[in-house]
Formats: sequence, structure tokens, C-alpha cells
Amino acid sequence: MTEARKKANEHGDAEEKAQAYCASVKPYMEVIRTHADRLEYLVDDREWPLVKYREMMFVR
Repeated sequence: MTEARKKANEHGDAEEKAQAYCASVKPYMEVIRTHADRLEYLVDDREWPLVKYREMMFVR
């Protein structure tokens, strides 16, 4: 992902950079998100100091 970010950051135009991030960086982030979601379910709430994603979605 670091190399994909470096390459995407080479684009000077903001729209081109955004498209590069979407095409080459976002897939890495989706994989990371999958693993983080699994960890949230495995780790007991008392041991997880951060707000869990599912909790953020339903906080008003």
C-alpha cells in the first residue's frame, strides 16, 4: 500500500490523484478493514479501548 500511495501522490492534479487512490490504494484499505472488523468481534469490549466501527455507525 505504501508504494501505491507514493505512486498516486506523484499526480499533480487532484482529480488524477483521487482516481489513482481509488484504483490502487482503496483495495488495500478494504482488506485492512476486513481484518480490523474481525478483530473487533474477537477482542472483548473491555480490552478494546477504541470505539468500534459498528458503534460509530449508530451513535447519534
